[in-house]
Amino acid sequence: MNKRLVVLLHVAMWSIMFLGPVSFLRSGSMTMAQFLLFSVSPLFMMVVFYMNYLWLTPRCFVRGKHRYYLLWNVLMVVCLGVFLHYSMVIAHDVFDVPVPRRLTKLETVSYIMHDIFTLAVSAAVATGIVLALRWQHNEEARLAAEAAKTEAELKNLRSQINPHFLLNTLNNIYALTAIDQTKAQEAIQQLSKLLRHMLYDNQEPYVALQDEIQFLENYVSLMKIRLSQDVDVTFVKNVRDPYQKVAPLLFISLVENAFKHGISPTEHSFVHITMLEDGAQLRVTIENSYHPKTELDRSGHGIGLNQVRQRLDLAYPSRYNWQKGVSEDGKTYTSQITIIL
Repeated sequence: MNKRLVVLLHVAMWSIMFLGPVSFLRSGSMTMAQFLLFSVSPLFMMVVFYMNYLWLTPRCFVRGKHRYYLLWNVLMVVCLGVFLHYSMVIAHDVFDVPVPRRLTKLETVSYIMHDIFTLAVSAAVATGIVLALRWQHNEEARLAAEAAKTEAELKNLRSQINPHFLLNTLNNIYALTAIDQTKAQEAIQQLSKLLRHMLYDNQEPYVALQDEIQFLENYVSLMKIRLSQDVDVTFVKNVRDPYQKVAPLLFISLVENAFKHGISPTEHSFVHITMLEDGAQLRVTIENSYHPKTELDRSGHGIGLNQVRQRLDLAYPSRYNWQKGVSEDGKTYTSQITIIL
């Protein structure tokens, strides 16, 4: 909380306590002597309040020294409560304020207990305020630490994506050099565009949706260079706000897997990518022909999918839905991510 605001709240609180009877004083129903007598009780409450606010609570209670905290408070409240009562009795004589009648012993004890209770409430309020402010400070520090941890984890995941992505892409280009060197050169140019996006945009926590779309289009173009003409590849975009911010490189692992595991050299294959954004949510659907790997094929260890799950948890906690699986006929694998923006 702002320190200036705290000071103003303290001034306002005690101003109300001390200046409450001023209206009676101005109306003539209260004398100045009576007003000064009335001010003694708030003054003692202020002493107890700030003894707890500035010393006992932060130095004893917060540090676990509860016995010392209780001992000092009991001594202070009892002594000041007794002193307050008898000081008021003496002040009545000094200021010559008329007293209706002499109090009995039972009434004297009752008034003393009332003063002690009032001072104890003042101590409790001070302790409650200190603990509340301390809790707020700790909560803000915890949230800041969690945010820093989340950002560090996201940066670590993004740094892992780069080598994983490059490994797959370089393997594709290496295979292409043995088939068509011209297409391999084109692939290298496409790769340079991809790297530019990864080196610059990937360092930001969020990028414009149009930049992420361009990145995926470049990757799809790179993959299509080595594919035969009978492989059906589509990329449909329906975006209302191209400047909508999204986490970078979030869908590349899914697109990679679609090309890596959805293309067969002997059977009909397809990869269909659909991206829809309406301002409230972003839905990305990737469908590819399903050609399950044999037990002898050990390529891929699910690193990309694990990273996608972790990045979704960190960037969009409780704001996404990811559905994936094989169709009932066993011919299509679908991965669909819906993100609440």
